[in-house]
Amino acid sequence: MINLRKFSTAGFNRGMPRWREALWALVRCAFFETPVPFPSGLKVALLRCFGAKIGRGVVVRSQVKISFPWRLEVGDDVWIGDGVWILSLARVTLHENVCLSQRCYLCTGSHDYRRETFDLVTKPIEIRAGSWIAAGAFVGPGVTVGPGAVVAAGAIVTAPVPPYCLVRGNPAEVVKEIREAVPDARLYS
Repeated sequence: MINLRKFSTAGFNRGMPRWREALWALVRCAFFETPVPFPSGLKVALLRCFGAKIGRGVVVRSQVKISFPWRLEVGDDVWIGDGVWILSLARVTLHENVCLSQRCYLCTGSHDYRRETFDLVTKPIEIRAGSWIAAGAFVGPGVTVGPGAVVAAGAIVTAPVPPYCLVRGNPAEVVKEIREAVPDARLYS
């Protein structure tokens, strides 16, 4: 049974000094988590200032929450939709032409429920080129979504998603292969 009095994040490396994290929290609240539609170019510039590696043609919509931008890598022509939450306690990599639709949640952290100390566990997430994470989907720690894959709206993904397939449900399961539906699948091989 967990005992939250014994929980500690003392061993967790936040990746930046606390003052920089606090400054990011202010910037995040002012420019990202607001419904005000600040230009994507401004948001991309701010993310870069805080250590994110961002490609060209990236769109960042309103009410987006990114925990630690210094653990975020985004390829060219990526869309990050309204209300997306990227809990980047570990590295999050979004390859080119990835679409994160409204309110999807990329969560790199969890806890070890088997230990009384409820230890924090973090694992990276990688979304490969040409993939779409549809509205309200959850992608958990350690997951890699293969190139050209589609994660259906509301799906709960806790295991790797093969390339060029559609997954849906809780837990997400492969529904069908979609390679034939991809106009030029060799682009993402």
